[in-house]
Amino acid sequence: MSFEVPESVRPIRDAVYAFMTERVEPAEPALREGGPAAAKLLGELQRQAKSEGLWALGHPKELGGGGLPFLDYVYVNEVQGRSEFGQLALGTFTLQDSLMLYRYASDEQRERFLEPLVRAEIFPSFAMTEPGVSSSDPTQLTTSATLDGDEWVIRGRKWFTTYANRAAYTTVMCRTEPGAQSPYRAYSMILVPTDTPGYTIVRDTPVLGLDGGHCEVVYDDVRVPRDNLLGPRGHGFVIAQERLGPGRIFHCMRWLGQAQRAFDLMCARLHARSAFGEPLAKKQLMQQHVFDSYAEIQSARLLTLHAAHKIDAGELRLGQEARVEIGVIKVVGARMLHNVIDRAIQVHGAQGLTGDTPLDHMYRHARAGRIYDGPDEVHVTTTARRVLAEYAAGRNWEFGLR
Repeated sequence: MSFEVPESVRPIRDAVYAFMTERVEPAEPALREGGPAAAKLLGELQRQAKSEGLWALGHPKELGGGGLPFLDYVYVNEVQGRSEFGQLALGTFTLQDSLMLYRYASDEQRERFLEPLVRAEIFPSFAMTEPGVSSSDPTQLTTSATLDGDEWVIRGRKWFTTYANRAAYTTVMCRTEPGAQSPYRAYSMILVPTDTPGYTIVRDTPVLGLDGGHCEVVYDDVRVPRDNLLGPRGHGFVIAQERLGPGRIFHCMRWLGQAQRAFDLMCARLHARSAFGEPLAKKQLMQQHVFDSYAEIQSARLLTLHAAHKIDAGELRLGQEARVEIGVIKVVGARMLHNVIDRAIQVHGAQGLTGDTPLDHMYRHARAGRIYDGPDEVHVTTTARRVLAEYAAGRNWEFGLR
């Protein structure tokens, strides 16, 4: 197992890096403005990505994607993550939803949702989290769906349904099997078009002041056909875990791209700025920022690539073999990102607190990373339990063999 970027991946990775640094990053201020002009600009970036063979690189070829193998895409995702708009510009923002549909959707569902999804003709959204419910324990979710003839009737409330305000449909995790012996067999996934009567967006909830399209949605007797069930009944947790396992790898690699961009900005600033008669790069405390950031980025990168190798060996299934590794990188990666951006802001001084650099947006996104996809505390606890279970069984944790 090598942690270097494979020779076969470097040309496409370099092309994505150039696309990000030369076109996407300079366009960020205009893209953040929103409105028709931003939409037109994003559409032009998407057109360029398609024409240059950079579109939807992680999606299967038979769906119109680039067909990159999982590990190859992991390396590409690292540089794509330099900007929050990278996924949108390069057509990979639908990857988790596309792979989920690719595995479980019926032929009719594929034609209606999957094919236009990969072409970026429609947006997806995914509804799991609920207000007032500790979603770190998803067995407490209360949104329900019951069969009435040939229709599912859905009742409940979800929030942090990202892009619901522009999505064509939402994949809703809801309780369909109240009598199941295990709470993990009580939930199913149902595809709900967002124009269905009773589907009501209550509000778009800004996250730390950022307008991210994180919507709160009420399901008031929402009726959809029985055939809108995604996968088998009671299979919701299985589908969610298959979606989240690789998804956390992708998150962490994008975080590494963000951290490396902040690192670049910090080091450039240290050479460009002088204080008390010499460049900041000569100051030992500033050098400590460089050392600590390098060590955290490299540590998180190696941990993430190790987890990616583990999950790839499991053929992208539940990632049973990699649950410890995935739990660790979710926590370490989020902390690393926060710390590196924080140091970059410190080095930039007052300017780092303004919109003159991308650091203020990056910092707020980084803080959210310690909560979404499961708060740090949950991953710390579950990871430690799995390690301690080995010792309780009379074994030890042999790092070199894991």
